Amino acid sequence: MSLKERIEQELKDAILEKNENRRNAIRLLLTALKVKEKEFRRIPDESEIQQVIASQIKQRRDSIEQFTQAGRQDLARKEEEEILVLQKFLPEALEPEELQKLVDEVIAEVGARSVKEMGKVMKALMPRVGGRADGKRVNEIVRARLES
Repeated sequence: MSLKERIEQELKDAILEKNENRRNAIRLLLTALKVKEKEFRRIPDESEIQQVIASQIKQRRDSIEQFTQAGRQDLARKEEEEILVLQKFLPEALEPEELQKLVDEVIAEVGARSVKEMGKVMKALMPRVGGRADGKRVNEIVRARLES
């Protein structure tokens, strides 16, 4: 079963369970996938779908931050629940040690020596990470490694 089929099946299950929050999160994801499909003029592959899911999660994290600052804990909790729904569609997250090792390997392959070459490292590293780690966190680790 492809990732998109799995997402569509989860939507059907959420509708049958009458789980509104889960249903809404999955519907928004499917809408974002349809937008990407029109943009690419083809069906997105698994990694592109994972990127869409990761961007949806990032949007919700940004919303949580804004809701928390505005004192709207109810809305922040709703966004957190939606993040949990979306994370089920992504592969298992990388352990910190695995991520460090991957960063070191890519830095060695690219031959980066300074922070100025961070773009080359990130370009080679992010496809390997493939949605299994937050881009912001990866960026911080690469910067720390290149500065030392």
